[in-house]
Amino acid sequence: MKTTISARAEDMEASRVWFVMDATNKPIGRLAVDAAMILRGKHKTIFTRHVDTGDHVIIINAEKAVYTGQAKQTEEVRHHTGWPGALKSIQRQKEMEIKPAEAIRRIVRGMIPHNKLGDQIIGKLKVYAGSDHPHEAQKPIIFTGGVQSRNKGE
Repeated sequence: MKTTISARAEDMEASRVWFVMDATNKPIGRLAVDAAMILRGKHKTIFTRHVDTGDHVIIINAEKAVYTGQAKQTEEVRHHTGWPGALKSIQRQKEMEIKPAEAIRRIVRGMIPHNKLGDQIIGKLKVYAGSDHPHEAQKPIIFTGGVQSRNKGE
């Protein structure tokens, strides 16, 4: 009889890997999907839904990512500051021009769970507008291709 292996949080910290994703001329949605899959740990065989089994992700060149489709560019993003009558809105394309790192971070955040585990997972995402990042000491691996191709041994 086979037993199901459930990952534990204590076992995961030593096996975390750092990945670097280059956002140059990549569709934002596809970039965010790959980042969310790695952050969650769904590319690993020991994936457990209630444990943070994912790896760290560094996204560079965030200002060079592109939106595909006219509707996505003109769609408005809204947030509330917490003060009465302070609902702010901005178009997605304008947000990418002003704060590209925050725009990509918001999109990836929407693809992971909206709970305490999601707060822990999003902490492993680092987004930079330029090509430089301060994480060379972690020896990050350059991410090429989709997560789906990693599972099939390609």
